[in-house]
Amino acid sequence: MRYVKIPTERVGVLIGKNGEIKEKIEGYGVKLEIDSKEGEIKIEGEDALKELDAENVVRAIGRGFSPEKALLLFREDYYLEILDMRDWVGKKAEHIKRIAGRIIGKNGRAREIIEETTGAYISVYGHTVAIIGKIEELQMAKKAVEMLLEGANHSTVYRFLEKEKRRRKLEEFGIKF
Repeated sequence: MRYVKIPTERVGVLIGKNGEIKEKIEGYGVKLEIDSKEGEIKIEGEDALKELDAENVVRAIGRGFSPEKALLLFREDYYLEILDMRDWVGKKAEHIKRIAGRIIGKNGRAREIIEETTGAYISVYGHTVAIIGKIEELQMAKKAVEMLLEGANHSTVYRFLEKEKRRRKLEEFGIKF
């Protein structure tokens, strides 16, 4: 049995229209009990691994991902990473807002470039940055986000991403460097 707390404004997304998202999650062998007033979710299942996967799906929805992207976490090759921006800039709301803006970029462009280059998905919600992807995609996206959190120029981050993308492409052809 596992417990997850998500923002109350995300509970409706977790349940879905006519309960369809809740049903999809429960279709993976778990039972969800949702306290919509508190945002507390109880996850029960026969299999501890399925409970853990369901917990990650619920957490991802709570951190702003669409259910479609969050449900990828039921696949064994997808992972979730959540970074707390407060670890870099402290608790002041204006600092969190500023750093979130750097990660999102003008008109969402920075986030879009990171997603397109790495193949991972990024959600900036509240004081967190959540990333869903396969292990290599996730690591690349996480490094790019951390670079932005540490104050790197966007151009530096984009160069890093392009270099990594080229390196991965060459490794696909068996060329190591």
